[in-house]
Amino acid sequence: MRAQFVLSEIGVGLRRNLTMTFAVIVSVALSLALFGGSLLMREQVSTMKGYWYDKVNVSIFLCNKNDKESSSANCAKGAVTEAQKKEIRSELKQMNVVESVHFETSEEAYKHYKEQFGDSPLADSLTPDQMQESFRVKLKDPERYDVISTAFAARPGVQEVQDQKKLVDDLFNLLNGMNFAALAVMTLMLVVALMLIVNTVRVSAFSRRRETGIMRLVGASSFYIQMPFIMEAAIAGLLGAGFACVLLVSGQYFLVNNWLVNKIDVINFIGWDAVLAKLPLVLAIGLLMPALAAFFALRKYLKV
Repeated sequence: MRAQFVLSEIGVGLRRNLTMTFAVIVSVALSLALFGGSLLMREQVSTMKGYWYDKVNVSIFLCNKNDKESSSANCAKGAVTEAQKKEIRSELKQMNVVESVHFETSEEAYKHYKEQFGDSPLADSLTPDQMQESFRVKLKDPERYDVISTAFAARPGVQEVQDQKKLVDDLFNLLNGMNFAALAVMTLMLVVALMLIVNTVRVSAFSRRRETGIMRLVGASSFYIQMPFIMEAAIAGLLGAGFACVLLVSGQYFLVNNWLVNKIDVINFIGWDAVLAKLPLVLAIGLLMPALAAFFALRKYLKV
């Protein structure tokens, strides 16, 4: 009988404040969708780092005959000699931080350039002898780039030592910045949702002050009187969390699996296991956050 009464009171409260309840559901849904999306973005960045850091190389570009008049002091004597190339290769293979070394000839560099930038107007004006030979060095630890740079940056015959990790770091910094922006918007939406929950509970408690006064007179406990209000907020929050889960699942299915995967094949995207692992957390927050907000609001606005 008591459970039936509590459920009936919950239904009455939700119907009386239908507009505010809808606003709470939408706010909670958007804030938790951003929260779940931020968690997935962070996991995606970690996955991409593991994928790309395993592939990036340190490139040691060697001087060619066209670099003699450049500003590089290492190329003042002209193109790199065979003796210098052998010396560099030998030292690289002896270094503990080096996993593998690949020598790219000027012909191979020209071929790769044509494959990547064949549509560029400059492509037709370049010749293989204008391209630089290079050593592509794969490190056991991509963070140890400074070891290679210190050893070879000032070496005669070396035009430049380039760390590809710095190039992908710019992308990761951009993604992290977007993630922080999403977290900031999520925090704002969460504050709005909490304010709506508190106002909804306050209006609901005020509109039913007569009923709660009668319940108090007949000996009802504080918990029994507060329960319908807390459950109203919890149900609204749970509905919002459910919509947030729908948004996350839809984003994974339509945006990632059916669009980005087909458009961008150089990124290893996260799968369904990562998305499904976040859904219970989103539902738990959507249930507990409004319930706790309502509980603390009732201590102020419902004198029982």
